[in-house]
Amino acid sequence: MNVTNLFNQQIISGITFLMIAKALIILLIGIILAKALKSYLISLSRTTRYVWIINEDTANLTFKFIIILSLVGSLSVLGERILSYEIAGTTIRNIISAVVVFYFSYLIAKKSKDYLLMSGVQKGKVEEAQIKAKLFYYIIVFAALIVSLDVAGFLENIDSLLVAGGITGIVLGFSAQTVIANFVSGIFMYFDRPLKIGDPVEIAGYGGIVNDIRILSTRIRTWDGTLVRIPNEKVFNSEIRNLMRYPARRVDIKIGIAYREDVNKAIEVIKKTLDEMPYVLAEPEPTVFVNELADNSIIISVRAWAPSEKWFDVRTQIVQRVKEALDKEGIEIPFPQRVNWFAEELRVRIEKEQ
Repeated sequence: MNVTNLFNQQIISGITFLMIAKALIILLIGIILAKALKSYLISLSRTTRYVWIINEDTANLTFKFIIILSLVGSLSVLGERILSYEIAGTTIRNIISAVVVFYFSYLIAKKSKDYLLMSGVQKGKVEEAQIKAKLFYYIIVFAALIVSLDVAGFLENIDSLLVAGGITGIVLGFSAQTVIANFVSGIFMYFDRPLKIGDPVEIAGYGGIVNDIRILSTRIRTWDGTLVRIPNEKVFNSEIRNLMRYPARRVDIKIGIAYREDVNKAIEVIKKTLDEMPYVLAEPEPTVFVNELADNSIIISVRAWAPSEKWFDVRTQIVQRVKEALDKEGIEIPFPQRVNWFAEELRVRIEKEQ
């Protein structure tokens, strides 16, 4: 006779008709009570102002909780042998208790995450609320996992499991080290706040818009429309260039004019063009000056400030309008030129056609 048949006979032999009846009554009472409380909470959610606490999700959570308690109570009535049966070094009672603790902790964490997100939307702080909600969610779930393993009795044998795991334990250790490093970096980034969702940035050789900031990684939608996932450890240790951190950003452009042109006139034409552009800020005032005497032209530097969200549009408009204004005034923007000098005078012979 195998162990399973022996276990089944031992359990069945100790169960009487009265015990089965009591177990069914407890389960039935639990179902009735769960349904009644669920209906009451749903009706109450339509009249209360605390909808984020008392709503349909809370009603479903309460319903499941009462059903599980009723089921555990029914099994207890049927006998201690069922709940005391050992599996993998622990009992069925411990496993059920661990599952219940983790499941309801998960539901509470998820509910709290939704509330934080909703609260952030109402206050107009969506990005900050998303980071807070995710951070809180992962902390609660991780803590619930540790508590559940302890309730199930698995943490008592953790040392022997790691030793028995051998190489697998070492691999898992290295993997956990990477996960923890990304997790801690995500927490540090939350307090440092070098970027937020929607910011145009350049990180670790990638440039684009921040699509999402998670507890382990940051996702960027690059300028060419691809999605890049960067681990938070790499993001935290990299140089982050936030292109929209401040409300204003400077546009730098260099323009070359021919040596024979009037420099003062060219500067005046460029300044007038900048004054006519609505998104070029008056403060700080634009500056136009001779920057370099290059091989083929006089280099004029143009520095103008624009709103960060309009920076690219302003830059392209400055290049186009300055070119048009210089052409209109007849100021040449030269091609590369070279002057060749010869040691001896060149003689040219012209032959007439016969």
